[in-house]
Amino acid sequence: MRTLRSLYTTAAAASMLAVALPASAQQLSIATGGTGGVYYPIGGGFAEMINNHIEGAQATAEVTGASVENMGLIMRGDADLALVLADTAYQAYTGSGDFEGRQIENTRALASVYPNAVQLVTLADSDIETIADLVGKRVSVGAPGSGTELNARALLEANGISYSDFTPQRLNFNETADAIRDGDIDAGFWSVGPPTSSILNLAATRDIRLIGLSDEEIANAQEVEAVFAPYELEAGMYDGMDETVQTIGIPNVLVVNADMDEELAYQLTQLLFENIDELIAVHPAANDTTVEFTMGSTPVPLHPGALRYFEEVDADIPDRLRP
Repeated sequence: MRTLRSLYTTAAAASMLAVALPASAQQLSIATGGTGGVYYPIGGGFAEMINNHIEGAQATAEVTGASVENMGLIMRGDADLALVLADTAYQAYTGSGDFEGRQIENTRALASVYPNAVQLVTLADSDIETIADLVGKRVSVGAPGSGTELNARALLEANGISYSDFTPQRLNFNETADAIRDGDIDAGFWSVGPPTSSILNLAATRDIRLIGLSDEEIANAQEVEAVFAPYELEAGMYDGMDETVQTIGIPNVLVVNADMDEELAYQLTQLLFENIDELIAVHPAANDTTVEFTMGSTPVPLHPGALRYFEEVDADIPDRLRP
């Protein structure tokens, strides 16, 4: 496992949620994503909450290539928790798509945290107006092993565009923003909770434009990936963005290995939902972290410890979420 980067340390006293955990659960690693996305601050914020509230547990957040890599870390036991896109989690659990032949049946969820939005960005003076205009261009499709690349490829292929139609670049969020700014690429994809820091920083230095999707393009994408849903990026989200932009959204899931201690999984789930204001203070995407969102959006079964918490709060738990 790569070296973990601890985001937070604290001397705060344990709160009412403090519990003694098994020795094996003392050191927890949270697989996130790149520093220019939302996984990193969300994972770091949750690590801080664990350190503040669960006695004896110390959590650290790891910078990774995001969803696809994170599923491998969970499978191998190299991370205890991971943030992943719903379609990535589902493909891993079922052994489909990019995970054909390497099914990860021990995938379990604690919660769905917030929805990602697929954001296609170009410079304001670009001649790219639709995804069809990407043909012949230089386009970042996301970092290797990221959910962004899975989403971008699914969206494009569903609408008749393959990697052979343009020059794909596999760049992380910060690299994509820098390449657009410097004119090294023509457009780039992000699949991340909006607003995201790397696009905010790009919009502060260059005039940008976000490319919307038509109803037909969204419908085509939904035929390929059932977890895709229409999503509107609000006007004013980024500098120079004067109108709403229609795109697709995908839930993000907090996953663990099925072998996680049940009491630990229970405490982590309870901590997340009963102290959610602390995570909202880190990033506004956590406003969508609700029991209802988890019940409606989670694509893989819940861990028994998480199920125990949701049963205690009388959640309406679908059968598909019971292992």
